Amino acid sequence: MIDPEELATLFDRHAPALELYVRQWCRDAADVAQSAFVRLAEQPEAPRQPVPWLYRVARNLAITRARAESVRRRHQQRLGAEAVSWFVSSAEQAIDAAEAAAALAELPDDRREVVVLRIWGGLTFDEIAEVLRSSRTTVFRKYTAALASLKQRLESPCNTNPSNRG
Repeated sequence: MIDPEELATLFDRHAPALELYVRQWCRDAADVAQSAFVRLAEQPEAPRQPVPWLYRVARNLAITRARAESVRRRHQQRLGAEAVSWFVSSAEQAIDAAEAAAALAELPDDRREVVVLRIWGGLTFDEIAEVLRSSRTTVFRKYTAALASLKQRLESPCNTNPSNRG
């Protein structure tokens, strides 16, 4: 196990450069650098050369996070492209499904997530707060802000679809 004083010295000397190094692969470079130091502290036996070891571990962590982020983005884009299927147009509806899907897609991610969880997931505000690790108040605020944005977008005079006017 590495001596805590040696770990602190290594952190003070190398954390900023390590963070700069991993920034080329991922956005959360500070988290990755800290994770590398945590892994160093967890080693049952200190590596012979801890500085190169830290860089190798940080590089691997950063690349793994970058890959995960890329997969997540592709997944979100694919789901976003399918969002039109969330709405089904009918002659008696006051809004157009394509217009509603476009308005939903324009919401900030955190607000859209709350709307989807509430409307399509059927979750309560307490359940959404648990999923998002947020407060019920924050969830409710995002939900009402999202609905206001959707309403404004769908009632906009720029909306040329006559079926969207009441």
